[in-house]
Amino acid sequence: MSEALSIPVDVGDVGLVSALFDAPAESRALIVLGHGAGAGMNHGHMASITAALNERGVAVLRFHFPYMELGKNRTDRVEVCSAVYAAVAEAGRTRARGKPLLLGGHSFGGRMASHAVLEPSLSDVAGLVFFSFPLHMPGKPSIKRAAHLPDVTQPMLFLSGTRDKMAEEDQLAAALESVGDATVHRLFTGDHSFKILKRTRKDAEDIYVEAARVAAEWLDAKGI
Repeated sequence: MSEALSIPVDVGDVGLVSALFDAPAESRALIVLGHGAGAGMNHGHMASITAALNERGVAVLRFHFPYMELGKNRTDRVEVCSAVYAAVAEAGRTRARGKPLLLGGHSFGGRMASHAVLEPSLSDVAGLVFFSFPLHMPGKPSIKRAAHLPDVTQPMLFLSGTRDKMAEEDQLAAALESVGDATVHRLFTGDHSFKILKRTRKDAEDIYVEAARVAAEWLDAKGI
């Protein structure tokens, strides 16, 4: 069962953000997981990511960004999101009990994690896992959103569906050319929300199971 938390933040209109902590009996690492722009931490997609990671021994601390906490439609600025990641990560450290701390998220949450990790207070983060990194808007190829990624020193794992229109394969490859340690895994028939083509993928493992398996194998390969 999830542990419900209220985490203090200092970002203006919000003094607390809601969070949920889920952990297996034995954890190898803990990931602070941000949600996408349009749906919060309770969305089924976030719950499925959490459950799959737990099965692979990764504890998950998911949370709401302030705009979601307040019921607003407009996402928060990068600076605000970075401050919230730092606050939630501090709560995560106490629950990680010395195990590696990771940052990540779905779509918008993952992109904000990639900015937040550049903050000095998050220099101890061992790696980042992105579930559908939103590199560009659908139909508008661009790599501008990745301009800061070469500054990230931690290893990064990009989990994107083969039908993800916000991370075209050639665009993501170009964006990561100058990045030191980035791994990309394409989830067969998955779209930006991990929805699949059931007939085409009928013999493949569950997409969330695959994503978590690849994440665990990546952690092994990186010695995390």
